Amino acid sequence: MGWNTKVTELLHIEYPIIQGGLAYLAYADLAAAVSNAGGLGQITAMSLQNPDQLRREIQKVRKLTNNPFGVNYAIGQHGRAYEDMVQVAIDEQVPVISVTGGNPKGVLDMVQPHGIKTLVLVAAKRQAEKAEELGADAVMVVGQEGGGHLGRGDIGTFVLTPQVVDHVSIPVIASGGIVDGRGLMAALALGAEGIEMGTRFIATKECVDAHANYKNDILHADENSTVVIKRSIGTPARALKNPWTDQILEIEKKNKGYESLKNYISGKANKQYIIEGDRTHGFGWSGQGAARIDSVPTVQELFQKMIEEAELIKQKYVK
Repeated sequence: MGWNTKVTELLHIEYPIIQGGLAYLAYADLAAAVSNAGGLGQITAMSLQNPDQLRREIQKVRKLTNNPFGVNYAIGQHGRAYEDMVQVAIDEQVPVISVTGGNPKGVLDMVQPHGIKTLVLVAAKRQAEKAEELGADAVMVVGQEGGGHLGRGDIGTFVLTPQVVDHVSIPVIASGGIVDGRGLMAALALGAEGIEMGTRFIATKECVDAHANYKNDILHADENSTVVIKRSIGTPARALKNPWTDQILEIEKKNKGYESLKNYISGKANKQYIIEGDRTHGFGWSGQGAARIDSVPTVQELFQKMIEEAELIKQKYVK
């Protein structure tokens, strides 16, 4: 079975599989492993402290792979300017950048004159249309099953993906609840040209900064193991349920606002769990697809299993 889609053609990759930004976790080892396996690996830029750190990560990826890779810019979530970090991607001639968590116009305006391919994460049809108007090369559509920050509309991947496909002319990449070959084939059936996965890549050997407790909690998750926090302040996001998220939800029930929540939803609290492994004093993002994850393979093993599964599905149902 060939895997040539508009996304593989656009990004010059073998398989239409993109690794999500994964704040504090998506660095050179993981990005290179995904790219070497035939997908598009990405570095998370805004989790790094300064442009020099980003430059070193980019240069490290290039030592580990000859294949295309990307840099993800989660703007609006870290409360800092992004221009100096975007300039690094331009200077280093990064082939692909993606934008999540805010208005992508500023980033797109900076990189488009330099021939860098641009992907924009959206959670609504209107956002996708706007991204196309701004010149994005493709949109990544995240349904409410996804981990991390979501749209406010609670629309699932199965409804949102074809809705966006029918209203834009650029390639659509499906995200949210996709962790295996079945999800890949479902996304293609919905009209997407590829998929983005986040949670599935956390539970891989090359995601070296993710603590064993975080990976194990993903492995033991079921369909009820995630919750949406931060709804009360207008930025809903899906995380693994634990004592810390229970406290967050109790604060939100009382409508005490951002000031009461800020220490609970901070990057420090996020890292306390995902990197230090402290389940009672931190939280970790996860999509509902965690219920379908039961192993911690290498990225290469993951890709091999996904493609084998997808090809079996095609043989079974497409005569």
